Amino acid sequence: MEVAMFEGSITALITPMRPDTSIDEPAFEALVDWQIAQGTSAVVPAGTTGESPTLTHAEHRRLIDMAVSAAGGRVPVLAGTGSNSTAEAIETTRHAKRAGAAGALIVTPYYNKPTQEGLYLHFRAIADAVELPIVIYNIPGRSVIDMGVETMARLARHRNIIGVKDSTANLLRPLQMRAAAGADFVQLSGEDGTALAFLAAGGVGCISVTANVAPRACADMQAAWKAGDVAGAMAIQDRLLVLHDALFVESSPAPVKYAASLLGRAGETCRLPLAPLTEASRARVRRAVEEVGLNA
Repeated sequence: MEVAMFEGSITALITPMRPDTSIDEPAFEALVDWQIAQGTSAVVPAGTTGESPTLTHAEHRRLIDMAVSAAGGRVPVLAGTGSNSTAEAIETTRHAKRAGAAGALIVTPYYNKPTQEGLYLHFRAIADAVELPIVIYNIPGRSVIDMGVETMARLARHRNIIGVKDSTANLLRPLQMRAAAGADFVQLSGEDGTALAFLAAGGVGCISVTANVAPRACADMQAAWKAGDVAGAMAIQDRLLVLHDALFVESSPAPVKYAASLLGRAGETCRLPLAPLTEASRARVRRAVEEVGLNA
């Protein structure tokens, strides 16, 4: 199978919503277009940052369809298709393939707390069922479970499982995975604050929250590193640090949606149980946006 290469700055897209929490489809499509114009190398609809836990099945599929259409083949779409139900993940991944997504980002099953063997069987079942490149999304902080290096290396031998979004913030992991699965296994950081260090440890990109509002800077940092301009990449990282921190002052994506609203890119509305930002958090996000020099 032909595998799209996912690398560089990849945006974990927010899902713009109106005050009544309905999806603002024109804003979503405009966001995708702006991301591509700003140098983003791929987009991820319907992931954690897209509030996938509160999307209906129809909304989830619609976001994937819109992302593929809006991207128009200019950049690959890595569709969020994970679920804690293996059958549901298979069906959503099948839809992503039909829609024209270049790959599927599949989170480790949350709440169920499967064993390492259960994780292996879950991902193998999806990979066997759908001929589409799969990136494992390992995020222990939200899913409670942590896929071990040995389990991931077993899965890496499957022809359809091409890489990982690593949100452990453990910088030993990319080194361990490189040793266990080889240099061709695509390793993407899921943590903006350690994205540059992750590249130094063998990663090839970052699936970023910050890129929703600072796509050019995130893309430039990745490009500088790839070009061997370490000092330039570090300078961008230092500039963005205050924003990375502010965008996680409360549960994501509430802070980044508020930041996007300041730039006129989307409304700040999130669906419950995510609460609106406190005034103190709003002030911190505003200061960070101003300090980094973001504008619409």
